Amino acid sequence: MGRLAVLMVTAFGDMVGLLMVLPLMPFYAQRMNGTGLTGRTLDAVGFGGDGAVIAVLISSYAIAQLISAPFWGRMSDRYGRRPALLVGLGAASAAYVVFAFADSLDWLLFSRLVQGAGGGTVGVIQAYVADATKPEERSKALGWLSAATNAGVAIGPVIGSWTAHFGPAAPGLFAAGFTLVNMAFAYRYLTESHDIHAARAGERPRTGTAAITRVVSHSGEPASRLIWIYAVAMGAFHGMTAILALFLAWKHGVTEKTIGYFFMYLGIISVVTRALVLGRMVDRFGEPRLSRLGLGLLMSGLFLMPLAPGIPTLAIAVALIPLGTAFTFPCVTGMLSRVVSPHERGLYMGVQQTFGGVARVVAPLWAGWAFDALGRTVPFYTGAAMVIVAVMLGVGIERAPGIAQG
Repeated sequence: MGRLAVLMVTAFGDMVGLLMVLPLMPFYAQRMNGTGLTGRTLDAVGFGGDGAVIAVLISSYAIAQLISAPFWGRMSDRYGRRPALLVGLGAASAAYVVFAFADSLDWLLFSRLVQGAGGGTVGVIQAYVADATKPEERSKALGWLSAATNAGVAIGPVIGSWTAHFGPAAPGLFAAGFTLVNMAFAYRYLTESHDIHAARAGERPRTGTAAITRVVSHSGEPASRLIWIYAVAMGAFHGMTAILALFLAWKHGVTEKTIGYFFMYLGIISVVTRALVLGRMVDRFGEPRLSRLGLGLLMSGLFLMPLAPGIPTLAIAVALIPLGTAFTFPCVTGMLSRVVSPHERGLYMGVQQTFGGVARVVAPLWAGWAFDALGRTVPFYTGAAMVIVAVMLGVGIERAPGIAQG
């Protein structure tokens, strides 16, 4: 429990830094739209609307993450989880400095790419939790970990909005300094969870390319199905978040000075659900059924958000989304950790992040284009349809051997 607590603090700090700058990026991008080589190129190809530009910035992070995730997963299997996590924190701090001094879309894009390359360690964090907990406790532990990250989601945007009063560079610089402190904490207190010597002496793991190919060519296998469920649901969620600030500004008058409180509301619901509710729900329903319940809540929230006429009804619809993700993603990841061998756990957690990363690229690009060209509510309805696909993929997953034993 000690190692898990340290990891939770580290993940919390990492998310605080990320959310200090992420909600502000759409407003920065609007001011810089058309600047630099990136802006002129997007204008030239007819992709220069605010929604599309922001979608490109959001997707660039996912592109870098999906490329780097299998590499980090395999390296953590081979050399340890701790070094990979420290490098990821260092990359994030450097990215925030670039964000602070960005004066064009080129530099905003570069900051996202650097941060995404370090963000490929998300699968490493999940593998760390799987290393340190029993199979039947993993979904709960992943829930606690995600509760810590969602506490960062609740606090980070408010700090970012507050520091924005001191100038456009302040949020990025504050995030960079905070992340360096977090990195020093992890270096001092985070111990290695993975038996590196046993991993090196055991069966040679697949390469990242082989594992990715396996998911595509054997999509009916339990691990492949879980990865597809994760990716499709993740795409639905991130397609919505890519244009969320613009949608709220258009329909409800939200600004860069108030967007932080909206994210805080989401974060509080996520923290409470994952810390106080998820464990009991796993015990009562089991991971397969609870993941399907979560998908149903996510789908309902996406469908109802554009129908909400005012803030009170919007608050009810929005609450379904963090409830849905809190029940879905920890359960899916916990089930995945059971159906793969320990010496490939980091690799497959990384592959899961790669497929999730592809979804985080494609879905925001679609959502940004649809927001500009088809209508400002279309991304929400297509996201709800995607979640229905994820539900269908999960039918009967409880019969998989590793899951059935849990």
